[in-house]
Amino acid sequence: MRRLLLLLTLVAVPLSSHAIEEPDYTIIKTFDKVELRQYASYVVAQVVLDSSAEDAGNQAFPILAGYIFGKNKGEKKFAMTAPVTQTAVPVRMDMTAPVTQTAVSGGMRVQFVLPKGVTLATAPEPIDTRVQLRVVPSGTWAVIRYAGSWSQSNYLEHLRALKASLDTAGVATQGEPVLARYNAPFTPWFMRRNEIWLALR
Repeated sequence: MRRLLLLLTLVAVPLSSHAIEEPDYTIIKTFDKVELRQYASYVVAQVVLDSSAEDAGNQAFPILAGYIFGKNKGEKKFAMTAPVTQTAVPVRMDMTAPVTQTAVSGGMRVQFVLPKGVTLATAPEPIDTRVQLRVVPSGTWAVIRYAGSWSQSNYLEHLRALKASLDTAGVATQGEPVLARYNAPFTPWFMRRNEIWLALR
């Protein structure tokens, strides 16, 4: 499975993140190492997995790559875009579950951005029922960019830095943080573009 994942990544994702398409955004303001960005809406293919943050990407990639490489009704293929995003799904109480069972749900949501011009009406239906199509609405996000590994410690270090800068600036956010990855695993750590996004309130 790991060899398949690496092969798919090598084929799909170029070394430089600037060589592939990204969602449109406008930078509203910058301070410290933070950008406030206004994003236009875009369409994604996503999967929600009962997985840890560390394992979600590896588990989700072959599922979502299958969809964009033609595992859909119509066998339509899409170009790879960036970023691949990952965020925790908030835990919710399931009021219909028996009290003797675990009455919560959650997991990790991983999304592939579909190319510009693709809509919910024109995107082919996934064959794999785990793949969902949805529109990410336009919105404003606080973003910090950093290089290095995809380790949880590196992520948490920069999430703390982002939150500290936003607190100092008096900028309120909402929802779960989003990890955005722009490069393939074989990209040297010092050349990677990683970002953390927080939605503005």
